[in-house]
Amino acid sequence: MRKLTDWLLFFVLAVAVSLPVFADDDDNVIDEVVWVVGDEAIYKSEVEEQYRQMQYDGQRIDGDPYCVIPEQLAVQKLFLHQAKLDTITVPDATVFQQVEARINYLIANIGSKEKMEEYFKKPVTEIREELANIIRDQGTVQEVQRTLVKDVKITPAEVRKFYNRLPSDSIPYIPMQVEVQIITLNPKVPQQEIDNVKARLRDFSDQVNRGERDFSTLAVLYSEDRGTAMMGGEMGFVSKSNLVPEFANVAFNLNDPKKVSKIVETEYGYHIIQLIEKRGDRINVRHILLRPHVSEKDINDALQRLDTLRTDLVDNKKFSFDEITQYVSQDKDTRNNKGLMVNPQTGNPKFEMGQLPQDVAKVVADMQVGDISKPFVMTDERKNKEVVAIVKLKSRIEGHKANMSDDYQTLKAIVEEKKKTDILNEWLAKKQSDTYIRIKEGWRNCEFKYDGWIKN
Repeated sequence: MRKLTDWLLFFVLAVAVSLPVFADDDDNVIDEVVWVVGDEAIYKSEVEEQYRQMQYDGQRIDGDPYCVIPEQLAVQKLFLHQAKLDTITVPDATVFQQVEARINYLIANIGSKEKMEEYFKKPVTEIREELANIIRDQGTVQEVQRTLVKDVKITPAEVRKFYNRLPSDSIPYIPMQVEVQIITLNPKVPQQEIDNVKARLRDFSDQVNRGERDFSTLAVLYSEDRGTAMMGGEMGFVSKSNLVPEFANVAFNLNDPKKVSKIVETEYGYHIIQLIEKRGDRINVRHILLRPHVSEKDINDALQRLDTLRTDLVDNKKFSFDEITQYVSQDKDTRNNKGLMVNPQTGNPKFEMGQLPQDVAKVVADMQVGDISKPFVMTDERKNKEVVAIVKLKSRIEGHKANMSDDYQTLKAIVEEKKKTDILNEWLAKKQSDTYIRIKEGWRNCEFKYDGWIKN
């Protein structure tokens, strides 16, 4: 038998859909419940707040916002309910990092913290709390969705079947794609610059160990890893495999949260680390990163070295680009693959021009297949530092309608995405049928994206 409290809750929520839920002393309606999904209410103010945020972000709303937004919130609540059943959560450190990034973005665009508070008509503490709830919910929904589709596998037969069934006017158009090989050099950093960086880090360590400064304060002020600096250098819980080996070996050997590690050199620069907490095979630490900076002379010297190398490749033909890459290039991601760059969005070497690093795209745009560029300076976005490079345009595939021989990976991705969407839609339909849903009169006359909200 169903518990009496469940029936009471059911009744109260059903009544609440058609009645205001808050009123001031003069019985003026302040807020009202417009949807109920399970035991969760969606308030009119919630819809309007979401609408205001989407307008600020410039998001396009395809339809009536008072239909689209409540439905989006309802879908979210179904996924969040599943997250509770499966105990799926998002790490607090991840939420905090995204909140601070969002707050800084808003302040930068609106002009100041005070102007931001005036725009949203609430203090920054309340804005931060609301953002944390939104970001946590969004992250949780994404994790539930990922869990639901994690076992999706696509076979060549499925891709072929999909392609053969496509009407000719529905075959996807593939924009021009290129394959690019690269050789990079890191400009030589003077030893004095390295010594200066290490001296600064030793001074930070001494201040913390003597109790004169907090590690987190120093990280906010001085760390060049701006993503974690805003959180006092905190990285959130990570496993050993998520860290570069040099950093992981030191971090996972820390035992005293009051002490600071020795200086650690990685491909990103020089670090000091402080333990926060260990949980099984995961660890949460703070770090401060400083990078030695190169001078204009160092960059010019590296450009000259690559210019000499290019002469040997193009004019003297002493060796091929493929052969020399593994001996010269300092880009560890490509040097053992004949310099061939891999598209991080697709996992294969084909890039649309807009997917290439901006500095590389500018150079490749005017090249012919087989050309080797002159040396140029580019920013390694992953490490946030300048390197010098030459590139070779290995191939260019002009824009065309997709075909199985040239575009199998693209077609496979389309089939995989469709299969995942079908799984999520089937799950949603089942969840709708199993969940109590009530929509207030006046909010029902909508063309919803998903059937099943209004039950006969």
